[in-house]
Amino acid sequence: MQKTLLLGKTKRVKNKNQKRQSNKVMMRTKQLFKTRLLSFAALCTVALATVSCASEDVAQNGKDTDNDKNFTEFVGGRPETRTTMDYNSGAFYWEAGDKIYVQDDDNVWQVSNNAPNGKVASFKFKVPGKFTDKASYKVYYPGKNGTDNNVTIQPTQNQTEPNSTAHFGVSGDCGTADAARANNFHFTLDHQAAILVFQPYTSNTILQNCYLTKVEVTSDNDITHTYTLDPTSGELTGTGSGKQIILTTKGSGTYANGFPLTNSSASVTTNGAYMLIKPGTHTLKVRYWTKDYVTNVEGTITKTLSSFNYAKNTYYDMTANLDARNYHSNYCLWDAQKPFWYGHEWNAPNPADRWQPLVSVNPFPHASELINPTDARAASTVFPGQGVRNDAVNLCKDCPNANEIAWYTEKCDPRFDADEIWITMGHLYKGGFWLKKKSKMAIDNSTTVANIEGSAPDGTDWRTLSFSTDIDQNYPLTTIPSANEINNYFFIPSIGVGEQSPYGKIFRLDGTIGTFWSSNSSVTHDGAQGMTISYDGSQIRIFVTTNYNRNYNIGYPLKFE
Repeated sequence: MQKTLLLGKTKRVKNKNQKRQSNKVMMRTKQLFKTRLLSFAALCTVALATVSCASEDVAQNGKDTDNDKNFTEFVGGRPETRTTMDYNSGAFYWEAGDKIYVQDDDNVWQVSNNAPNGKVASFKFKVPGKFTDKASYKVYYPGKNGTDNNVTIQPTQNQTEPNSTAHFGVSGDCGTADAARANNFHFTLDHQAAILVFQPYTSNTILQNCYLTKVEVTSDNDITHTYTLDPTSGELTGTGSGKQIILTTKGSGTYANGFPLTNSSASVTTNGAYMLIKPGTHTLKVRYWTKDYVTNVEGTITKTLSSFNYAKNTYYDMTANLDARNYHSNYCLWDAQKPFWYGHEWNAPNPADRWQPLVSVNPFPHASELINPTDARAASTVFPGQGVRNDAVNLCKDCPNANEIAWYTEKCDPRFDADEIWITMGHLYKGGFWLKKKSKMAIDNSTTVANIEGSAPDGTDWRTLSFSTDIDQNYPLTTIPSANEINNYFFIPSIGVGEQSPYGKIFRLDGTIGTFWSSNSSVTHDGAQGMTISYDGSQIRIFVTTNYNRNYNIGYPLKFE
């Protein structure tokens, strides 16, 4: 006897060119969804068009018990019925320990007394209780951690090897079906979770030596909790409070360190990672955790996704280019023509000329040769006079001006992020701050971007101050921006601070502090305006002065958003 293979209901959605919000200082990426649903007929080969009704279609544990009158048989055997998924075809499989639940004629919940011993294409479940009053019964699969019609989409999920869905049953896969009477009851499970298929890749040679250890997803609404399978629609009902799911991507042997990031294009076989979430319209923030086991640095690369409706029984290709923010190494005295270590950069052709430090050091390498440079590395000496505006024209010309610096200091709502990774001088670092964007500060303070650029919060133009003034602001620690607010923030790295004599010649790249130049000088011929932001373990401090000594303070020229 021949039968046509019924195509599964699980749909696949791929990426399209829908723009995702990202930080201005990092390379732009596109992460979107393709609305075209792939036909399963196109995914299946001609050889799969027909299959026989041989005995191996239905797996049994132990001897055949078809004549056991104490149990009723519920057979789940069509491709869409199973609980682990094949990426290419969308077909599901039953896994060891899977069980189903059915309410009998007395409305008592009954659970199958048998389960597969391993991965099988089809299975004949034996369910106790009386099932004679109806022509069909509702079958519930609540996952391995659920009971009856109660399902938990787990906030912590674990996948031990790439392109494996063996964790679906314990992570929250679930479904319902109407089992119709024939010789026994046959059913086709309708899966109720949405599936995200993360496929990160990178062309960055530094990151290609790292491993994917976790994928962290945060939503603007609930994506994880305990829900109820509705008996009419079969869908998940109830509201939850869980807005974050962390998928760990570690196993044993080859994958003990995580999944490799050696691929320069999306590859589900290299590092495909599957996460189950509650269906619905969500705004997602995705943090890819990567670890360099040589330097022992582990941190995150954050991607943001705009609002999208994630449908049940559908899997989505979530490709992501993990090209971490790469920052220049042009530390400088205020508005110098050349960086402080010009000619002696970290990557100078002659290793003996590499004076620029890659870690915190005290004193600087070759400090005596670097004190008070008289060449293009020296600070700008332009001073048009006290109270006269003096804008940078060299390395600091794109920095925020003095008024913007004051606004960022007082109104930026800083958030410390110890884990966001970034690159400078060919090495991986982590730690920095999320600051509210200038456009958002304008909205929140009922002003305009032009007004922020033209005057400080006190209403004066700090570009023309005739006296020195400072702001020293402390902020309590709060969480990093959530999924629905992160697009209002931008990231700056804790890229260190440097000072010449007499202040110790320190240079910190420890992920907790950064000093940034303004595009304006100050009231004295040797002063300039700048901002230092730091984290001390308990709070965030932002200090801004209109009179940093431009001749020995080594700051970082960075364009803010």
